[in-house]
Amino acid sequence: MSSAPLFSDRADAGEQLAGSLLTQINQLREAGVSAAPIVYALPRGGLPVGAAVARKLNCPLDIVVAKKITMPQNPELAIGAVTSEGHVLWLRQKRITKRNERLLQTALRQAQEKAQAQLKQFSMGCPSVNPQGALALLIDDGIATGMTIAAATQALRAKQPTQIWICAPVAPAGLMNWLPEWCDHVVVLETPKQFLSVSRFYQQFPQVETQEALSYLQTHNQLLLSENDTSSSSRASQTCDAELL
Repeated sequence: MSSAPLFSDRADAGEQLAGSLLTQINQLREAGVSAAPIVYALPRGGLPVGAAVARKLNCPLDIVVAKKITMPQNPELAIGAVTSEGHVLWLRQKRITKRNERLLQTALRQAQEKAQAQLKQFSMGCPSVNPQGALALLIDDGIATGMTIAAATQALRAKQPTQIWICAPVAPAGLMNWLPEWCDHVVVLETPKQFLSVSRFYQQFPQVETQEALSYLQTHNQLLLSENDTSSSSRASQTCDAELL
């Protein structure tokens, strides 16, 4: 594989992902599935990507928060993931030994508390949308282990969308047989065999701060609401004019 980055930044990755998604959603509609899309980004890094996609698709931008579960002695090693609602995915199906049960429960509680705190930070920018019957597009800036995005699908599944798609600019080739187990469709632009980290595939990959991520969420949804209000007013005016003729 070439060492050259695949994407200049998250906005570029989002625009490329949006183009692929638009084509596939149009194909879905041609097949008779007319569910309206809603973009669900994983904060914080998923929001710049998700905003570009939501802008292209002219649909709401929301979030799902999931955090890795780690042990104090090795905070870099994920042993699972949990959403703010409490949907849990463990790396191993067998829950280690009973001797470690207390440590596991503590790690789980701490991770869920972090997820709940982050959801609270972003709640003011979330739109009032009901995903039931919708096409839920779950988006991150890249997938490394797949733990958090797989846990996030469980949270979305409970809200009964018509379909859930896992979407990302890049993910390891080794995950492409596993990711479809968690969703209805996977859209990943690049699947390199040698992965190491998501940042490797971006020319610019700065940390996305909370306020910046919240701005993506608020700005997009405020603009969408304004455009919809303008469109509704225009249609009402046209109807009124027609009735007067």
